[in-house]
Amino acid sequence: MNFTEIAQNRQSCRSYDASREVEQEKLNAILESARLAPSACNAQPYKITVCRGEATAKVAKAVQGMGMNKFASDAPVLLVLSEQPYNATAALGAKVKKNDYRSIDIGIMTAYLTAEATAQGLSTCILGWLDDAEIRKICDLDAPVRLVVTLGYAKEDDKLRQKKRKDMTELVAYVE
Repeated sequence: MNFTEIAQNRQSCRSYDASREVEQEKLNAILESARLAPSACNAQPYKITVCRGEATAKVAKAVQGMGMNKFASDAPVLLVLSEQPYNATAALGAKVKKNDYRSIDIGIMTAYLTAEATAQGLSTCILGWLDDAEIRKICDLDAPVRLVVTLGYAKEDDKLRQKKRKDMTELVAYVE
């Protein structure tokens, strides 16, 4: 699958097959792609906490406040993405340029992670609705949780939906 095919086939899954486990070799490939993602000054200011078993159920509950993300309970793996400190070079750049690059770096890493999951035949959903304090307690983290990614196999009847995107003329401008 080339990158355009990955982009065309990747969608947010809200219907997981709870009976299918994620193979360790596929999970390893996904985590390796995340490790290879670019970041400001190669700081990689994030940590990926892989939740399986009881931890998955507990984290799933922590992303379901106010009736949200009920499908998370069926995903066999939840990836908790937490923010970590910069290295010295990135910290200096962030201070000088008055721009915190960590959220950008976490976004890039998440794109790599979800793209590789699609290439591996798995589905994902990126969740920002979460109980930070509860997930920190469950995962023994001392840094802010920024995202949780559900990971697993979609149910057979979860078909690819038509993508609704802005027209290219709304997104791209050329300046010469």
